[in-house]
Amino acid sequence: MLNIVLFGPPGAGKGTQSQKLITKYNLVHLSTGDLLRAQIAQGTELGLQAKKLMDEGLLVPDEVVIGMIDSALQAHKATAGGFIFDGFPRTVPQAERLDQLMQQHDSGINCMIALEVAEEELVTRLLERGKTSGRPDDQDESKIRRRVTVYNTETAQVAGYYAAQKKFHSLNGIGAIDSIFGQICAIIDQHQPAVPESPAQATSEVKA
Repeated sequence: MLNIVLFGPPGAGKGTQSQKLITKYNLVHLSTGDLLRAQIAQGTELGLQAKKLMDEGLLVPDEVVIGMIDSALQAHKATAGGFIFDGFPRTVPQAERLDQLMQQHDSGINCMIALEVAEEELVTRLLERGKTSGRPDDQDESKIRRRVTVYNTETAQVAGYYAAQKKFHSLNGIGAIDSIFGQICAIIDQHQPAVPESPAQATSEVKA
């Protein structure tokens, strides 16, 4: 399977690029926020556990999030070409735990790609998006800057973790959508898992 960690600050265009990657590579988009909301809505054991913690103003522990990711992998791995991880991992311990989980599924993370956009451009984009998105956090400049700061702090550590594995890549997130998409695909194609040769192919090659 092809498994990608896609990073980018709020407003970097990550959502747009994710949709194009999903179509091209037959991937499943795994957003930890979406997973939490889905599990809570379905009333699963993990969802109830997460809701109880969130209602008390506590962070959902890594093991609960990993459990939700594990459930999603189980549900989709038979039909998906791979997964895009969005919003996770945010810390080195989370990245290590994700590696362990992927190994349990006889797979792994192929690459981490970060879209880099200057803070002022992000603020401009999000304030513009806030005019139609209806999201309060897209309409308050101080909240936008806080979100970008949190992202930069978190990403620095995780980027180093994947860089040590020679899996980290960063791209300029400013430019034409299709141009950025082409650059992302070029990186992904370098990390595509090898397709095992079938016995029929091997026999054919020997005869040739």
